[in-house]
Amino acid sequence: MEKAPAGPLPRSRDSKSFTADRDPARGGKLARAIALLRFSPPRSESTGPSAAETRAKGRLPQPAAIRLAHWINIPLLVIMAGSGLQILAAYPALGPRGGQYGWYPFQNQAPPSWLRFGGWLAGARHWHFAIAWFLILNGAIYLIYMVASGEWRRRIFIPTRDTSNALAMFAYYLRIRRTPPSQDFYNGLQRLAYSSAILFGVVVVLSGLAIYKPVQLYWITAAFGGYDVARVVHLSCLVLLASFTAMHLVLVALHPRTLVTMVTGGQRG
Repeated sequence: MEKAPAGPLPRSRDSKSFTADRDPARGGKLARAIALLRFSPPRSESTGPSAAETRAKGRLPQPAAIRLAHWINIPLLVIMAGSGLQILAAYPALGPRGGQYGWYPFQNQAPPSWLRFGGWLAGARHWHFAIAWFLILNGAIYLIYMVASGEWRRRIFIPTRDTSNALAMFAYYLRIRRTPPSQDFYNGLQRLAYSSAILFGVVVVLSGLAIYKPVQLYWITAAFGGYDVARVVHLSCLVLLASFTAMHLVLVALHPRTLVTMVTGGQRG
């Protein structure tokens, strides 16, 4: 005869795990609640590389086409912004004559001279409209490369993939969260910022065309709600792009290695 065990059988799991196993619905709800409080999605059992990482394997972090477009954009945007402010100085107000918008705090105040470029109205217009086509061409080549090479998967904000990570990173910057969330190439907040900058660029071009040729391109002007509204949108996008650039420079100063990567391309993944 077999002998009965001398003592009670050992418990391999604690009572919490046992309770969760007995009530799977309760255990699943608890895991989801903890994940939401941490601003991050529940972890999967797999620890392998993400789909974006797999596609990017063997690529430089910053390919040559991306780097070239980035560095070409800098002088183009500086000239465009300076000449645009010089054009604004000819009529430094928003809204039609005799019906200026009351919400704009800088009515009839020209931008500082050190921010303007072009010397006078005609000179600024020549610079602005000449450089604009180079900026559009550079942006078009950049977007075509992003789509053709698949780089958009690493850089563009995809809500289903990046929203949770962006919220977690935002909470980390606000010191609500103690540790940063995991990331592959860019975090969700970076992707949101870069995608927004591209969107602002597209809108600034379209609104610029609307105020450049309001009669010939009347349908674009009408889409913005008229000439004066398109002018407001154009200036607003300039402010948003300038804010993005300032934030970008601060982050580069905090992480100078990214500047080296944008020059050399970095190491292949």
